Amino acid sequence: MKIYSVYDKEFSVYGRVLSELDTKELVEAMQKTPLPEEVVYVPSDKALEELSVCRVMSESVYGGMPVQTGYCNGHNSRLNALEYHRSSEINIAATDMILMLGRQQDIREDFTYETDRVEAFLVPENTAVEIYATTLHYAPCQADSKGFRCAVILPQGTNYEVKQPGLRSEDRLLAASNKWLIAHKDAHIEGAFEGLVGENITL
Repeated sequence: MKIYSVYDKEFSVYGRVLSELDTKELVEAMQKTPLPEEVVYVPSDKALEELSVCRVMSESVYGGMPVQTGYCNGHNSRLNALEYHRSSEINIAATDMILMLGRQQDIREDFTYETDRVEAFLVPENTAVEIYATTLHYAPCQADSKGFRCAVILPQGTNYEVKQPGLRSEDRLLAASNKWLIAHKDAHIEGAFEGLVGENITL
């Protein structure tokens, strides 16, 4: 699979680089967060949320909305699933990392998605990117054997436990608050809708 850079024009379909954002303090603080062999996701980390860049996120990037800052760290080289939100997500790379991305517009009526549509992008260390609401994404992949660290900023209340209301067909994808998930069967994600068709891509 070809790996583009988030600075390549191909990335503009999925998001944008937030080049004006000063992320140095956050990236330094991220070095104190765990880096396990598996992938860990923490929606909200109070130490990170006290940093000045998080105020900028709320007041400027999200236009005055309350936000949460957490992290997704670990070792990963597989696609496993794709998710989307009703809002943009900000990822700040505390190490080099790779994002595998797709488009919500390419999900079929039965909520399946062909994995050969996925594209991969290198996010260099200390780079902040906005991932648009219609962009399918999941846990980053490592750029080398050392693993990855990624700060994740989302509207407050995202990615917490939620019950599927079952009012619409899309509700079968609802895996957490503000999180719709399509998994690959090989990932064995408990309770997830298994709609990814094709290879569970490995980088």
